[in-house]
Amino acid sequence: MSPSVPLQEMIRAIRSARTQCEERGVIQRECATIRAQFRQADNEGRSHNLAKLLYVHMLGYPAHFGQMECVRMIASPRYSEKRVGYLGAMMLLDEKQDASLLITNSIKNDLANSNQYVQSLALCTLACMGSAEMCRDLAPEINRLLRASNSYIKKKAALCAVHIVRKVQDLGELFAPSARCLLTEKNHGVLHGAVVLITELCECNPESLELVLIRWCQCLVISGYSPDHDVAGISDPFLQVRILRLLRILGHNNEAASDAMNDLLAQVATNTDSTKTVGNAVLYETVLTVLDIKSESGLRVLAVNILGRFLLNNDRNIRYIAMISLQKIVGTDHNAVQRHRGTIVDCLKDQDASVKRRALELSLALVSASNIRSMMKELLSFLSSCPPELRSQTASGIFIAAERYAPSQRWHIDTILHVLTTAGGDVRDETVPNLIQLITNTSELHCYTVHKLYRALHNDISQQPLVQVACWCIGEYGDLLLRGECQEMEPVQVTEDDVLDVLEAVLQSHMSSPSTRGFALTATMKLSTRITENVDRIRSIVSIYGSCIDVELQQRAVEYNALFKKYDHMRYSTEWLGQRFLVFVCSTFVVQSAGLSPPICGFPQVCDLLDLLGGSEPPLQSSPALGSTAPLPVGTAGTAGGDLLDLLGGLEPTAIMTVLLSVFSVAPTVSVYDKDGVTVTLSCEKQSDSGLSITLTASNSTDSDIRGFTLQAAVPKVCISSSFSFQVNLKMRLRISYTSQGSAVQDTVQVDSFPGLGH
Repeated sequence: MSPSVPLQEMIRAIRSARTQCEERGVIQRECATIRAQFRQADNEGRSHNLAKLLYVHMLGYPAHFGQMECVRMIASPRYSEKRVGYLGAMMLLDEKQDASLLITNSIKNDLANSNQYVQSLALCTLACMGSAEMCRDLAPEINRLLRASNSYIKKKAALCAVHIVRKVQDLGELFAPSARCLLTEKNHGVLHGAVVLITELCECNPESLELVLIRWCQCLVISGYSPDHDVAGISDPFLQVRILRLLRILGHNNEAASDAMNDLLAQVATNTDSTKTVGNAVLYETVLTVLDIKSESGLRVLAVNILGRFLLNNDRNIRYIAMISLQKIVGTDHNAVQRHRGTIVDCLKDQDASVKRRALELSLALVSASNIRSMMKELLSFLSSCPPELRSQTASGIFIAAERYAPSQRWHIDTILHVLTTAGGDVRDETVPNLIQLITNTSELHCYTVHKLYRALHNDISQQPLVQVACWCIGEYGDLLLRGECQEMEPVQVTEDDVLDVLEAVLQSHMSSPSTRGFALTATMKLSTRITENVDRIRSIVSIYGSCIDVELQQRAVEYNALFKKYDHMRYSTEWLGQRFLVFVCSTFVVQSAGLSPPICGFPQVCDLLDLLGGSEPPLQSSPALGSTAPLPVGTAGTAGGDLLDLLGGLEPTAIMTVLLSVFSVAPTVSVYDKDGVTVTLSCEKQSDSGLSITLTASNSTDSDIRGFTLQAAVPKVCISSSFSFQVNLKMRLRISYTSQGSAVQDTVQVDSFPGLGH
């Protein structure tokens, strides 16, 4: 390639290369030629060679060897070389390189040049790559040019001053007086640069400029300008946007400045044409300014209404930014945004995915106690047709809104079940335990819930969270399902075989996860205490999974099989223990024999009393109020805590109770707890040949009220020898909790001696 190849010829040769290797060869040969000519003392084509080197740099190849040539060409008196030299400096140099300091003196000399174009080159270079040291050295020269008579130079100097302020914030005070004077200019380029400079000064130090700037900005916004600056009927929208941004900074957390802007912003918001994109840009900046300053309430409503009109615009970009802005203010101006709820909900049907996502977020934020039913109807409709990537977010938002604003417990349960039926595979992991807790706490809806879940499970077993909740509910409340009585809805006549068929279908389905099979297996085991005719079928189903490949499912099956083999004789005597375990606040316990019917309880709170006995025994039932009585069944102790499970040996429950009743007799009252003015006493009284009443009485001797008093009790089994020559070793452990004077108190006490028992 000839040394004098023009730039166009080099570009053509590079583009004609067929491979990257061929391209690198062309560039390496040309760079070698350029480097050799740079070393010549008298080089007439320096600007031509540097231009070619800059093109090589744009292609991503090394061109650092041309930095010193840029420094030499900037010092050249010829404008053609100086122009290419400054361009090369802006591309090849930055403030981190030492070579940039070599051009400081050249820039200073060019700033004082009489040619405005040479001054412009120096100003542009300093604004592009000036370091902090260069800015400090040349700041006085820039401030001098801000007061020049040439509008072209003042515009460039203002933009250069912006760069200096960003690099060295301390120099902002130097430019503040000059920036204020620039606001009197009629040239829009100078005004634009001045507003940008003032904005930067206010961001660094809001107190550096006086409130008089607001009045100047008002004049600039509302005054007319020449047609040269008209864009689609809007007078210089670029300058207006810059001024509005400046007003937003000046009015932030400044009530006096905000009051001075209210009339101006109202006039701009009212008079600006919203049918064109240019006008919408000015209106959007106006809205942002109104919402960011301490504006009047009426002006904020006007801003929200403008965003509401944006939602009706055909341009999706305008609708998108409108929803982003409404999302930011929905917390502070909730009522104003609520007026546009219908338009926002309609945006859920938009074809654009980003608009649809923003509409969903805004719709969820608009849900309140007053509109929960109507909004939830729209959200559930959207859930059934929304894209897969939005289902998880929609379901989570519905759950949160339903939990916060649910008008009734039944509506809450119905809403969650609807979500699980529609998008059960997209809900979060915590949904299942949360719904189980909700169902547990709503005792009056147990029958309704189990019937509805059974129908859903019978129709579809593909939604895993729904199947898990349904299996748990059938296991807990299967007796209510088999009873076939439901006041809230038309009951379904279900047989034991129907229930077991559904659970077995879940266990055998390829769509069921190991966790779902665990729920179904446990529910099947629970039903063994609630049904009488299909226990052998349940035993057969459970035994199959004793050799399952899933370790956890196999462990459950083995443990359940052990219960069938070792403790099957206790099934019907403790059948009612498989029902709902409820917390109790009690003062009286009635000991009953195994032949009596289990008590019917309807208390709504659930609690685990396992730790009262130090083991894993099931909780006792409770009495809802202090001073009432609640039955205490025999055999409620668990499997741990000193091997209490095996203390009874092989004795039948009826024999145990007969021996137990023969030992008890009426005894006087004794105190079992006395602390901080709260006293609990215990007394025993024989009720009949098959029952004994243990009464616990709590009293408060302090002056302050006691709230939330709860008394929980647990008893182990009775130690009895096989020859009936026995010694009663009855124990009771109590947990007492209450709130006194705002402090929560909780104590545990063990009762080792009972009045009249001699120990």
